[in-house]
Amino acid sequence: MDFLDRSPSYSRLLKKASLVGAFFMSAIWLSSAQALCPAPASLPVAKVQRVVDGDTVRLSDGRSVRMIGINAPETGKKGQSAQPFAEAARRRLQALVDASGGQVRVRVGKQATDRYGRTLANLYGRNGANMEAQLLSEGLGYLVAFAPNAALVGCQQAAENTARQARRGLWRKSPVQSPNQIDKGGFAVVSGQVTHVQRNGGGIWIEFQNALVLRIAPNLVSQFDSASLLRLKGRQIEARGWVVDRSRRGGLKSGQPRWMMPITHPVMLNTKLN
Repeated sequence: MDFLDRSPSYSRLLKKASLVGAFFMSAIWLSSAQALCPAPASLPVAKVQRVVDGDTVRLSDGRSVRMIGINAPETGKKGQSAQPFAEAARRRLQALVDASGGQVRVRVGKQATDRYGRTLANLYGRNGANMEAQLLSEGLGYLVAFAPNAALVGCQQAAENTARQARRGLWRKSPVQSPNQIDKGGFAVVSGQVTHVQRNGGGIWIEFQNALVLRIAPNLVSQFDSASLLRLKGRQIEARGWVVDRSRRGGLKSGQPRWMMPITHPVMLNTKLN
């Protein structure tokens, strides 16, 4: 066959080969995700009515499920543009649901709902593969953790690390920002040198110059190695979480950083960069 053949039969052959390749790669990643986060026995099965975005599904029983352990890029809402890889994450989750026959196994978290009334749960395909780990391993979301829903944090972190090391998806071009680059609220991954650390009645505060301060709330401090955190001054660290504009809440004192990032779990803070 000529290299430049454009006949219908050749086009069908290319399409078929493409589909086979996609299935093969999908099978590899599903196997990897299953090995990382295997499903517990006897989980209830639910039918998916609709995939909302890369980390949320609507079940046929009416529940809206926010997947535990992953924060996918935001889709365009209220006139705003979608974040990079948002649509790719939604399509990939849809493909995983379709490959599972439109059904998922549901493992509801110890904290069963969030402030919006959504069910918090880990989702698995019928083959036992954890869907959050699958998406994380492909760079289609960021690992996040909130106690007490952190049962899979270790294997999900390993899944994200595979994507990060291979520069897949969101990690293709590093999303890590300097604290000085923060100019709006929302999820962010930052890396910078610690200039000040303090512990008081409000918890532990880790500051980057006058640009950003990390806060570990008093009720979460026991989850961290406090002694090590108090020695972080001068160290380069990485943190992730949702940035809050403190100036909107009032009470921001002169000299305090405008931006604050609550740290909700030890995995959200990497203190071993140097």
